[in-house]
Amino acid sequence: MSDFVISFISLIISILRDKIYYLEYLLFATYLVLFAWLVTKTKFFNRSGLNNPQLVIIFLLKIMAGIFYGWVGIYYGNHAQMVDTWSYHYSSIREYNLLYKNPHEYLVNLFRDPYQNGVSKFFGSHKSYWNDLKGNFFVKILSVFNILSFGNYYINVIFYSFISMFGPIAIYRVMNDVYPGKKWQVVMAVFLIPSFLYWASGLHKEGLIFLGFSLVIFNFYFGLKKRRISITNILFITLGLLLVTILRNFLIVILIPALIAWVLASRFTKKPLIIFGICYVFFVIFFFTAKYINANLDFPQAVVTKQKAFVALLGNSSVPIRELEPNFYSFIMNTPQAISLSIARPYLSDVRHILSLAAFTETYFLLLLFFIFLFFKKRNGIQGQSLIFIYFCIFLSFSVLITIGYVVNNIGAIVRYRSIVLTLLLTPVFCGINWQRLYDLLNIKNKNKVIEPAHLSS
Repeated sequence: MSDFVISFISLIISILRDKIYYLEYLLFATYLVLFAWLVTKTKFFNRSGLNNPQLVIIFLLKIMAGIFYGWVGIYYGNHAQMVDTWSYHYSSIREYNLLYKNPHEYLVNLFRDPYQNGVSKFFGSHKSYWNDLKGNFFVKILSVFNILSFGNYYINVIFYSFISMFGPIAIYRVMNDVYPGKKWQVVMAVFLIPSFLYWASGLHKEGLIFLGFSLVIFNFYFGLKKRRISITNILFITLGLLLVTILRNFLIVILIPALIAWVLASRFTKKPLIIFGICYVFFVIFFFTAKYINANLDFPQAVVTKQKAFVALLGNSSVPIRELEPNFYSFIMNTPQAISLSIARPYLSDVRHILSLAAFTETYFLLLLFFIFLFFKKRNGIQGQSLIFIYFCIFLSFSVLITIGYVVNNIGAIVRYRSIVLTLLLTPVFCGINWQRLYDLLNIKNKNKVIEPAHLSS
């Protein structure tokens, strides 16, 4: 009799478990349809010039990339340095449960400094409120998602894909204005770069960091174009700066100088490249001398500290690097290494699994495109404010890349970190290549190959 009862209870539990799974699938499908419809009704998306089917396809691509990201985190996590996404998810479940057990603690714990003077360590990597804030903030956002998803990771991907989609759409609208008539080149560069689509769609910080960049860039660009920055522009610029500061604070030190140079070049439009050059010479001088004004502004030491923190982390894709010292000479000597790490890695010798092979393939395909751009560049380039914006993208992107190369020695982290600037660098490349000239050249070579055998046979 007891065996019968145990068997019956096991059957009921199995049936309930299956029903829960079916309900999760149903809930996923419901949210998927709802947000796909919402994408077509969002004015900010509609004003991009992309039609409804195109918007839905981009949204679904982000969701598929986010689901794949989660799958890799489960089955490939240790090899691909992907365990963070599920760690954030499980932490968000605990935070979600805290909301019901202790709502007051849930609302205030994000603002509590658990260390003595942790708030003062803005660039610190150890016992720093700001170093912990990036993860705590992201977990808090996921915990809000959990209220509607009941803690389902893949349903959270739908919510995150919708929110993070505002970033690429904003950059698409800017680039489409800079390069009118080049819709598909802009679409390729902004939405379809594999590593950007992958890293900015998964449940990690990159999607929100790029959103922060995009809010600043979008509102700056159209504000400067109209020669009037409105209160709305200021609010969204502030929101974007806050997102960047919270989620990866060292980027704010790179973003603000680029914005200052952009504003000054917009005022003195005759020699924008010279303006950017002068500004960046001043910023480099300030970077190395600010500590003499205030000891808390020791930027070189902050970079050195970050590098040591990364080197201390053991990872499957970590590589040995030359140690930085907090002086100008050391930074100069480490610059070639920084450029190599952030732009040219992974090498073929760095390939350990299929994801690193994909990163290697993409890296060198994009470098090939850059060289094609150099040899097949269109002569009639952009001018005026559009050219100034491209200078901003180049100076900002290379500043981010060099900083990554100075600090990070883990190739997986490098590929993830640099993904947020790829669209800014590659859109001018995609739109600047004379594709017709390249096609004509390849077509002529193909015709010659067909003609030559016929000539020899005669």
